[in-house]
Amino acid sequence: MAAKNYIILRMFALLATALPAASSIKFSYPAVFNFGDSNSDTGELGAGLGFNLPLPYGQTYFNPPSSSGRASDGRLIVDFLISNPRVSMAAKACVIQILTLISISLPLSKSIHFNHPAVFNFGDSNSDTGNLVSAGIESILPPYGQSYFKTPSGRYSDGRLIVDFLLNAMQLPFLNAYLDSVGLPIFKKGCNFAAAGSTILPATATSISPFSFGVQVSQFFRFKAKVLELLARGRSFPKYLPAEVFFAKGLYMFDIGQNDLAGAFYSKSLDQILASIPMILTEFETGIKRLYDQGGRNFWIHNTGPLGCLTQNVAKFGTDPSKLDEQGCVSDHNQAAKLFNLQLHALTKKLQGQYSDASVIYVDIFSIKSELISNYSKNGFEQPIMACCGYGGPPLNYDSQITCGQTKTLNGTTVTAKGCTDSSDYISWDGIHYTEAANQFVSSKILTGKYSDPPFADKMPFLLKLKF
Repeated sequence: MAAKNYIILRMFALLATALPAASSIKFSYPAVFNFGDSNSDTGELGAGLGFNLPLPYGQTYFNPPSSSGRASDGRLIVDFLISNPRVSMAAKACVIQILTLISISLPLSKSIHFNHPAVFNFGDSNSDTGNLVSAGIESILPPYGQSYFKTPSGRYSDGRLIVDFLLNAMQLPFLNAYLDSVGLPIFKKGCNFAAAGSTILPATATSISPFSFGVQVSQFFRFKAKVLELLARGRSFPKYLPAEVFFAKGLYMFDIGQNDLAGAFYSKSLDQILASIPMILTEFETGIKRLYDQGGRNFWIHNTGPLGCLTQNVAKFGTDPSKLDEQGCVSDHNQAAKLFNLQLHALTKKLQGQYSDASVIYVDIFSIKSELISNYSKNGFEQPIMACCGYGGPPLNYDSQITCGQTKTLNGTTVTAKGCTDSSDYISWDGIHYTEAANQFVSSKILTGKYSDPPFADKMPFLLKLKF
């Protein structure tokens, strides 16, 4: 196949030299941006879905053969076009395809410590630092990012997320998104695979994100394999990539499951959703086992928050006051979250006993967020449910037809979903995600060590060095 590609390239080159000068065709382009399918894919599909093409792919040209990501025994037409001197030696295309690993992992439950050299994160929009945006599936507009980054950062908030605050406390840099290929992202201290809209169960045709938990784990394996391959080559790669030992000593962090439950309410009854929880957690256990089998030993698992208190769910499912609890949250959603968390906790206890050489930490996010909402005034907030950035005004300031930052025509009038004056007064940023102020509160509670099983308050010397 590579030989045929070369023949086609030679025909193209000969044709180019035969064209009259009047056509003034130039091939001195400084860069190449390619769009296409497998005929010119140099690794996108493999990086995105986390797999490597097996031998004998790549055998004719690349070393190691399986590293090229090309569906051929060697080079593609696009490779010859770019490298052929008659076409252009200057036009070199470089695509960096690495998914983010966020892991805040802990060693043995009997000897917890937080001196992890790297973090590898898996999850949804609660910890996505840019994957879904980098994949080109969705765009985030101002005022996202206004409180900290001063521009949309790929995060679904006005500023930092819980994972950002936790990494800050551990004196580690923010995690770059695995799919962010622009700007020479540095993955030395970890990588983030979380993508907004992701579920634990495999994605379907109607899913927001194709990067379900199983895919994220596969992306990690591809990331690890590529890192080890590049490190073996030496040169400057150690400046950008984690050392091999970091994969064993690093922290693997998980915050996923919210979309499996919340999304199901649009098509299933509460009983059906509750019955599906064991299947969801079986899929999650499979992913954890795959990571353990690959040498992961430090696992940090967040449970899911009070879904019934999200503005979006109150607006959609809480129009009947009898469906709401005393906090103004949708009772069925919170009931599903509680049962999910109960079974997730049981799973972590099982894993703690099964993997005696590993640390498996369960973090009760539900209790922290519930306490924040129940005592919002005491905790320094003014609005427990209403969204800061949205449209419609009180009591919810949320309209599913127009999301934060968008401008649309509704009922003949052009309107914009704008941000509030002071986001620190609000728990909800856009009706689905939390504000930076709320994320900071949740992080501070996590770092007390009192909401984890096993607890770890006496093992956290960095608590004295908090920067927030």
